[in-house]
Amino acid sequence: MRRGPGDNHDDQVLRKDTMIRLPSFLHGGTSSLVSTLTTIATFPIYKTVFRQQLHSTVVRQAIGQLREEGFLKLYRGVVPPLLMRTLNGALIFGIHDTFLHCLSSFTNPCSVTPLSVLPAVAGLGTGVVEALVFTPFERVQNVLQNGGNDRSLPTLKSVLARLGAERLGMGYYRAFIPILARNTLGSCIYFGLKDPFSAALREKGLPPMASSFLSGMVISSMVINLPLYPLSVLVVNMQAEVVGEAAGVRGSWKALWEGRLKRSVPLLYRGGSLVILRGCISWGITTAIYDQLQRRSAH
Repeated sequence: MRRGPGDNHDDQVLRKDTMIRLPSFLHGGTSSLVSTLTTIATFPIYKTVFRQQLHSTVVRQAIGQLREEGFLKLYRGVVPPLLMRTLNGALIFGIHDTFLHCLSSFTNPCSVTPLSVLPAVAGLGTGVVEALVFTPFERVQNVLQNGGNDRSLPTLKSVLARLGAERLGMGYYRAFIPILARNTLGSCIYFGLKDPFSAALREKGLPPMASSFLSGMVISSMVINLPLYPLSVLVVNMQAEVVGEAAGVRGSWKALWEGRLKRSVPLLYRGGSLVILRGCISWGITTAIYDQLQRRSAH
């Protein structure tokens, strides 16, 4: 079949539509700067919650552990989350927008798949990329935050060397399956509900910035962090140790649920309120800034 004179232009438009969405990467990175800066201030709180997740202790006991270790070790393990916070916003918003535009350009208007579902579908792909990129960061962070590793693995370099000597499933990508489940579900829910919820709030008379903030805050805290918190607890307990025979996901959950947690839901959610509150504020701010930057670039 011969090509018409407008075909080259159509190809150029299609290539332009499916290009990597660089402005979204930039806006996502900018919106995550606030979270990056607050990570240092809130890291002692996060580390307290980590000890609760790992040892099922009350806040007083977790704080006591950190006091015994001393101030110099309080910020041990802060480097991975700082890097993650800096890169996370740029990656997830940029990748999601890129996936969304690719899906939109390949979706037939007469398709049985509604266009309103595409952000959630793109969120699934975003969660996969996020898990692949950030699982090693999370693994290193959890090893460093476990006080039981202070003597055998005293420095970041020693942790990297030890994990690098292991095969991927036991080293850097330990607990990849629960992280993949948590991230894909979280991204799917966040991107699927963020804009509809924000639009509904704007119809009620709220300004765009406030509606975006409340959208990110409510979805992050009540719809994502609360139901998916048990996966985060499982990840912490799977990744904190680097010695001995490591059980699989099912074995690790059974040991955690029946052993340390004694089949207790309150013990499972110990420390969860602080994590949910922290995520609620940080994702509310991140969502508000990102949406504002996207609106400005659209005009």
